[in-house]
Amino acid sequence: MDYTKQIEDAMARYLSRRWFLKDCGLGLAGIAAGALASRQSIAASQTDNPLAVRQPHFPPKAKRVIYMFNAGAPSHLELFDNKPELTKRNGQLPPAELLKGYRAAFINPNSALLGPKFKFERHGQCGMELSEVLPHTASIADEICLIRSLQTDAVNHAPAQIMMNTGSQQFGRPSFGSWTLYGLGSECEDLPGFVVLTSAKGTSGGASNYGCGFLPTMYGGIPLRSAGDPVLYLSNPKGIDAETQRASLDALQRLNRMTQETVGDAETAARIQSYEMAFRLQTSAPELMDLRGESKETLEMYGIKDPKESSYARNCLLARRLAERGVRFVQLFNEVWDQHGNLTAGVKQNALDTDKASAALVRDLKQRGLLKDTLVVWGGEFGRTPMVQGGNDGRDHHNRGFSVWLAGGGIKAGHIHGQTDEFGFNVVADPVHVHDLNATLLHLLGFDHLRHTYRFQGRDYRLTDIHGNIVNGILA
Repeated sequence: MDYTKQIEDAMARYLSRRWFLKDCGLGLAGIAAGALASRQSIAASQTDNPLAVRQPHFPPKAKRVIYMFNAGAPSHLELFDNKPELTKRNGQLPPAELLKGYRAAFINPNSALLGPKFKFERHGQCGMELSEVLPHTASIADEICLIRSLQTDAVNHAPAQIMMNTGSQQFGRPSFGSWTLYGLGSECEDLPGFVVLTSAKGTSGGASNYGCGFLPTMYGGIPLRSAGDPVLYLSNPKGIDAETQRASLDALQRLNRMTQETVGDAETAARIQSYEMAFRLQTSAPELMDLRGESKETLEMYGIKDPKESSYARNCLLARRLAERGVRFVQLFNEVWDQHGNLTAGVKQNALDTDKASAALVRDLKQRGLLKDTLVVWGGEFGRTPMVQGGNDGRDHHNRGFSVWLAGGGIKAGHIHGQTDEFGFNVVADPVHVHDLNATLLHLLGFDHLRHTYRFQGRDYRLTDIHGNIVNGILA
């Protein structure tokens, strides 16, 4: 007996009666309007793939993004922004005018100045000054653009991480990856268009850092696990073979499509898409995560000792493999940089764990011809104070000026943008707000950030919701 056909018939009779009575209560005009809307919804559902490749506002320089989010707030003073004057004044109190109107997150602002813990040297033809703990990043100095003047509004980890990733300190806004997937669609049928890879501790902002907010759920980031099934419950339970699973999915899809054609709900379309993607992931995800086909030289370049062991380095290599397979947005989260104390040892170890793989990713993408149309971003949620915390070996949160670096798709290579004062405290040249950074990244993806919107609760939202200007100085 065909139970699926019986269920479909019963559902159709139920929906027909329910909607007829509802529409009758609205009068004949309501019936006519409802019928027209229904036909439009059905036509759209039959012809539109919500993840189909779409063209942006103008020809893009970049087709995809790899975002290495090193959460916890890496100290720009130990990594990217050399301040000899701060070294000279180590142990002294900061100038009074520096602290006017300033509120620190945890420390008394009038705490002693703390000189950088590491030496800096110039690298590449561009002469970029970088810390001694970043020898591999130094080797790609002529490939990257270092922004030393980034600013954000938030002073604590969770709101600052959410702001960097969604443009707002409030929960519930779509992430940068979701805006990208919503605007461009996906070129990959067998993997999610937006993939999340994590290492070290979980981020303070949690899933809000890669969530879809009020966008349809199909545009949210999909975390891939490093051990076991890449996605929970991806494998079939015992006794369920591929043929049985396919028949069950086909029946479920027919029922979901009936609902979608009746109510025109975007979430029903997302549900259909998720079931089909899960089915394809059963083959594509294990193949993606299996690094045995990578050469010994490639593994060594990334610093991977055990291909099966979860690590930041492994995630960087997976990011390249995802980019090769057409995944639109790959985000790495690695939260280990919160050095309120133990600054010297902590930064040194964190750099040891991330520096080689971050540089290898850029080098590998270039060797394979992918860097020219891949936007690579390395950064955290804010920087660190020039004033000491925790004795003589820690720094507090600092949002007035910090550093990130970019590479690839349309970014000016071997370039330094912006400048902080002699203490690394305030920006004194070419400030870049988070909204400016996001406006620029969207521009490189082919979007006018003012027009890349989604209507929700009566108004149009965008990633740069309040303001934002393109930073022309970092464009190639």
